[in-house]
Amino acid sequence: MLITLKDAATKLRAANKILITAHIQPDGDAIGSTLATMQILRGLGKTAQVFIDDTVRKNLHALPHFDEIRRPVSGETFDADLLLILDTSAERLGNVRKLTNAPALNIDHHITNTGADVDYLYVDKDAAATCEIVYRLARELDAEITPEIATCLYTGIATDTGFFQFSNTRAHTLAIASELITAGVSPHFISERMESKSLAEVQGLAAALNSLKMYFGDKVAGMILDHATMKKFDSTEGFIDEIRVIDTVDVAFLLSERAPNVCRVSMRSKGVDVSKIATSLGGGGHVRAAGCTLKTTLDEAEKILVGAIGNALGVGND
Repeated sequence: MLITLKDAATKLRAANKILITAHIQPDGDAIGSTLATMQILRGLGKTAQVFIDDTVRKNLHALPHFDEIRRPVSGETFDADLLLILDTSAERLGNVRKLTNAPALNIDHHITNTGADVDYLYVDKDAAATCEIVYRLARELDAEITPEIATCLYTGIATDTGFFQFSNTRAHTLAIASELITAGVSPHFISERMESKSLAEVQGLAAALNSLKMYFGDKVAGMILDHATMKKFDSTEGFIDEIRVIDTVDVAFLLSERAPNVCRVSMRSKGVDVSKIATSLGGGGHVRAAGCTLKTTLDEAEKILVGAIGNALGVGND
């Protein structure tokens, strides 16, 4: 059921014990929105706990209350009266959904979220990040925005907008960022943490760039990383941005083999709606940033992905 943000606030006020979660392979918006919401709800006297069924990259570990995030274990349950799903649709939760049978409230900014398998859905496709929605939700709840909450929210907004460089950056996005700085955020601290990379990650980028392939008259650029190569990296965060900037490129992708016959796709574009490409392949996302998982070999995944991109560009086979 589609609901308003005011309705979402009402349901959160009525709940006493809330399980909060976001998608596997969590990014800054997923972790920032869940940690901020946990603190907001606790400030209102609620019992709130974040579960994420995945590891989290190291540069997000500095966020306030990060060490309180739990990962579900087999057979575990959580006595919640509401499941709050942030920054994703329900199918990307891993084993968190097994923790509770509580009604599910889903708050997201991805245009491809249809609300499948949840009881209540609020989607704002014009929000740059789920953290932007959570900020407005906090205002709806008359909750205090502490410096720690502001830090989590700013991180999600900054990372999902490429530090305010992407096309999803709007006037209201900058206005909220300004209010979060007034609330106590130190932008330089967040940017330094988010941009920090280990030596292995820098070396990994060099290896990834060596896999670069160009398609369709250099309109498409892709990095293709096999499972053995992926095991060398702590993270591939930011890799795709290194090829998105090529002047001839409209669509950039990173195709990575996470396990045998499990290939993860991340796409970025300057003009093409990559959310439609991702949706056609069982994924989703935004107009300019989207992804999916292809359960096949790396070679076959490349053929499927490049074919779908070519069709979207109207250029047929490479």
